[in-house]
Amino acid sequence: MSASTVSAVPAMSPPATGGRFGEFGGRYVPESLVPACAALEAAFREAWADPAFHQELCRLRAEYAGRPTALTPAFNLSADLGITLLLKREDLAHTGSHKINNVLGQALLARRMGKTRLIAETGAGQHGVATATAAALFGMRATVYMGKRDIERQRLNVFRMELLGAEVIPVTSGSRTLKDATNEAMRAWVAAVDDAHFCLGSVAGPHPYPWLVRELQRVIGEEARAQTPAVPDVVVACVGGGSNAAGTFAGFVDTPARLIGVEASGGAAMTNGSPGVVHGYRSMVLQDADGQVLEAESIAAGLDYPGIGPEHAHLGATGRAEYRTVTDAEVLDAVVRLARSEGIICALESAHAVAWVLRAAGTPDLPTGSTVLLTLSGRGDKDMATLAGEIR
Repeated sequence: MSASTVSAVPAMSPPATGGRFGEFGGRYVPESLVPACAALEAAFREAWADPAFHQELCRLRAEYAGRPTALTPAFNLSADLGITLLLKREDLAHTGSHKINNVLGQALLARRMGKTRLIAETGAGQHGVATATAAALFGMRATVYMGKRDIERQRLNVFRMELLGAEVIPVTSGSRTLKDATNEAMRAWVAAVDDAHFCLGSVAGPHPYPWLVRELQRVIGEEARAQTPAVPDVVVACVGGGSNAAGTFAGFVDTPARLIGVEASGGAAMTNGSPGVVHGYRSMVLQDADGQVLEAESIAAGLDYPGIGPEHAHLGATGRAEYRTVTDAEVLDAVVRLARSEGIICALESAHAVAWVLRAAGTPDLPTGSTVLLTLSGRGDKDMATLAGEIR
């Protein structure tokens, strides 16, 4: 696709034919999964055009998930930093993160398609908890694949999933983190496509998942846009696969606001990667000279991922969004600073966005007097064991 063609396509609109966002996206899956992906796309298009589907989803968001979530001014940090910082509080949604937005929509879609089981991958565990929650609500079975390393550092979320009735399957291959859990979940889907829906947690995977998940997370940005008295100068969110950022950016992509995605320095596919294919889609990927996917590292299990959603890759390639990195040490400092300034303990993932704001405030990258909207994608309860071992 030429540069002129790419620039003529409105940002964050439905993808082009084949699920493409510029040169990224697509559907790179085994032949046995092509019909399943095509059926999911057709079902989503039909449901998304059905007022009854939207009515049910809106009811669940309000009565079950607790939407709209609050927009909280961070008065103390704002005064310290010389900016106006507004926090979009996805940590206040049911189950403690933005993941519930996506899962409720996919569970509704799965029921509409006649599926009786949800298969999911999870890293930090929040998507697994949300999937187990929706499965319990809709009377479905849930199977969640989780890397053994992530199980060890996210014991609380493992127990929550099991308490909700889900089966949690440890993945011991590779790095034993999110990448490997996604591999195993996709393999399980191949063997169970007739009765199971793969409830993918981020704006990644083969088409239609990046588009489908973005649309289900768009509620974050649309609410925030309505809650802000004026368009902020900067909109910022953490990025692994990037669903909370994609949902937030969708509400502001047609405004003059700068869009900033913040990656973990050890898992920064947008910053340090190159074009490649992982988990059924083409995007920016951490890989070696032979195209072998490299391991990502982050103190936050949810950002320990070697790729980034294809629409993020497109937003970065076209210059509409910018991507920054922060270190684990900066993230830990951000958790403490937010907790002691505002009385809010955020997830390690969300703290990446906070860390960038703390570092950039008062510099040319974030001038004094700027208004910043920051999405807190989740709460930090799940990270207490990690934090207790790192913070003295």
